[in-house]
Amino acid sequence: MHLRAGLARLADRIDRITAAIGRAVAWCTLAVVLIQFAVVLMRYVLGIGFVRLQESILYGHAGVFMLAAAWTLRENGHVRVDIFYADASRRARALVDLIGAALLLMPFALALLILSAPYAERSWAILERSRETSGLPAVFLLKTLIPLFALSMALQGVSQAIRAIEVLRAAAGRPAI
Repeated sequence: MHLRAGLARLADRIDRITAAIGRAVAWCTLAVVLIQFAVVLMRYVLGIGFVRLQESILYGHAGVFMLAAAWTLRENGHVRVDIFYADASRRARALVDLIGAALLLMPFALALLILSAPYAERSWAILERSRETSGLPAVFLLKTLIPLFALSMALQGVSQAIRAIEVLRAAAGRPAI
């Protein structure tokens, strides 16, 4: 009983962290739009441009997609083939979610984490900067988004698997997690 309650609390914590990160990152979208508007205005109206501002749009865009992906998964916003899933029973959807998390999401996320961590680490070791002279001196932060993406997706996959097991246990007449 304690293990099941602990797993449910773990899934709740993961979901809360994922949602908090997702909501915070969503505000980054507004910043990206405003900076893009400023860049266009400055370039075409005032005839000036700043590489740092242009690169900040790239960083913000990357941050939005990489850090909000787990939140999108939590909210069932990812694209999936709904031919069978949409009309499936709750138990069948839980089974698909569990198999998808265990066989597809987790191995991908773990492989990406293992492969991207040294990549980001090398970038941090030299405090990698932009190739542009007046660009942002923080390419290492941009590259750090890759293992953070993998970690957040793996954690959300754990939560998704726990929730799916809970549904499958309830459908089988066993106590939920």
